[in-house]
Amino acid sequence: MSELAMQRLLEGNRRYVAHRPSLDGSPQRRIDVARGQKPIGMVLGCVDSRVPPELVFDQGLGELFVIRTAGEVLDQAALGSLEFGIAELHIPLLVVLGHQRCGAVKAAMEVLDGEGEAEADIAYLVDALTPAVEHGRRLGGDLWEQAGRAQVALQVNRLRRSPVLAAAVQDGTLRVVGAWYDLETGVVQITGE
Repeated sequence: MSELAMQRLLEGNRRYVAHRPSLDGSPQRRIDVARGQKPIGMVLGCVDSRVPPELVFDQGLGELFVIRTAGEVLDQAALGSLEFGIAELHIPLLVVLGHQRCGAVKAAMEVLDGEGEAEADIAYLVDALTPAVEHGRRLGGDLWEQAGRAQVALQVNRLRRSPVLAAAVQDGTLRVVGAWYDLETGVVQITGE
């Protein structure tokens, strides 16, 4: 089931990149999904306005269960929402979708380098993104890119430790993958499982 869901998302991304969307936003589709939902996948993505998962994967009403936070930061509400998607909706696929030039990652880098300040609850985001920035530094190269990619991998690993998600992965009813979105090309690449 998860393989079919992954295939549908990647095919949707190819349509998006080729400028041939097939989103069904018809009144009939709206009526159909009003009766209940059966999403093919969940996406934990960033709040960045340039990366809307429904468009990036060319999926219509009722097809994706989407949680968006700055820098894909997981908090209790986001994790509980994803666990709900597994426990109640039996969604077979969870994609952690990161992207180039993430503003939250950049803000964390600046604060950690002493070039900025994190006001109010933005400090929570900086704290949550610090392990990714530190990991990115160890990898070398473009820190912004490396830290963003590290955040995806760290979140995939954290999600796999959730008791609800871990049980679903263990019994084969859930697949958790990381993915990376290229802002210029629109292409999504799977980065790891």
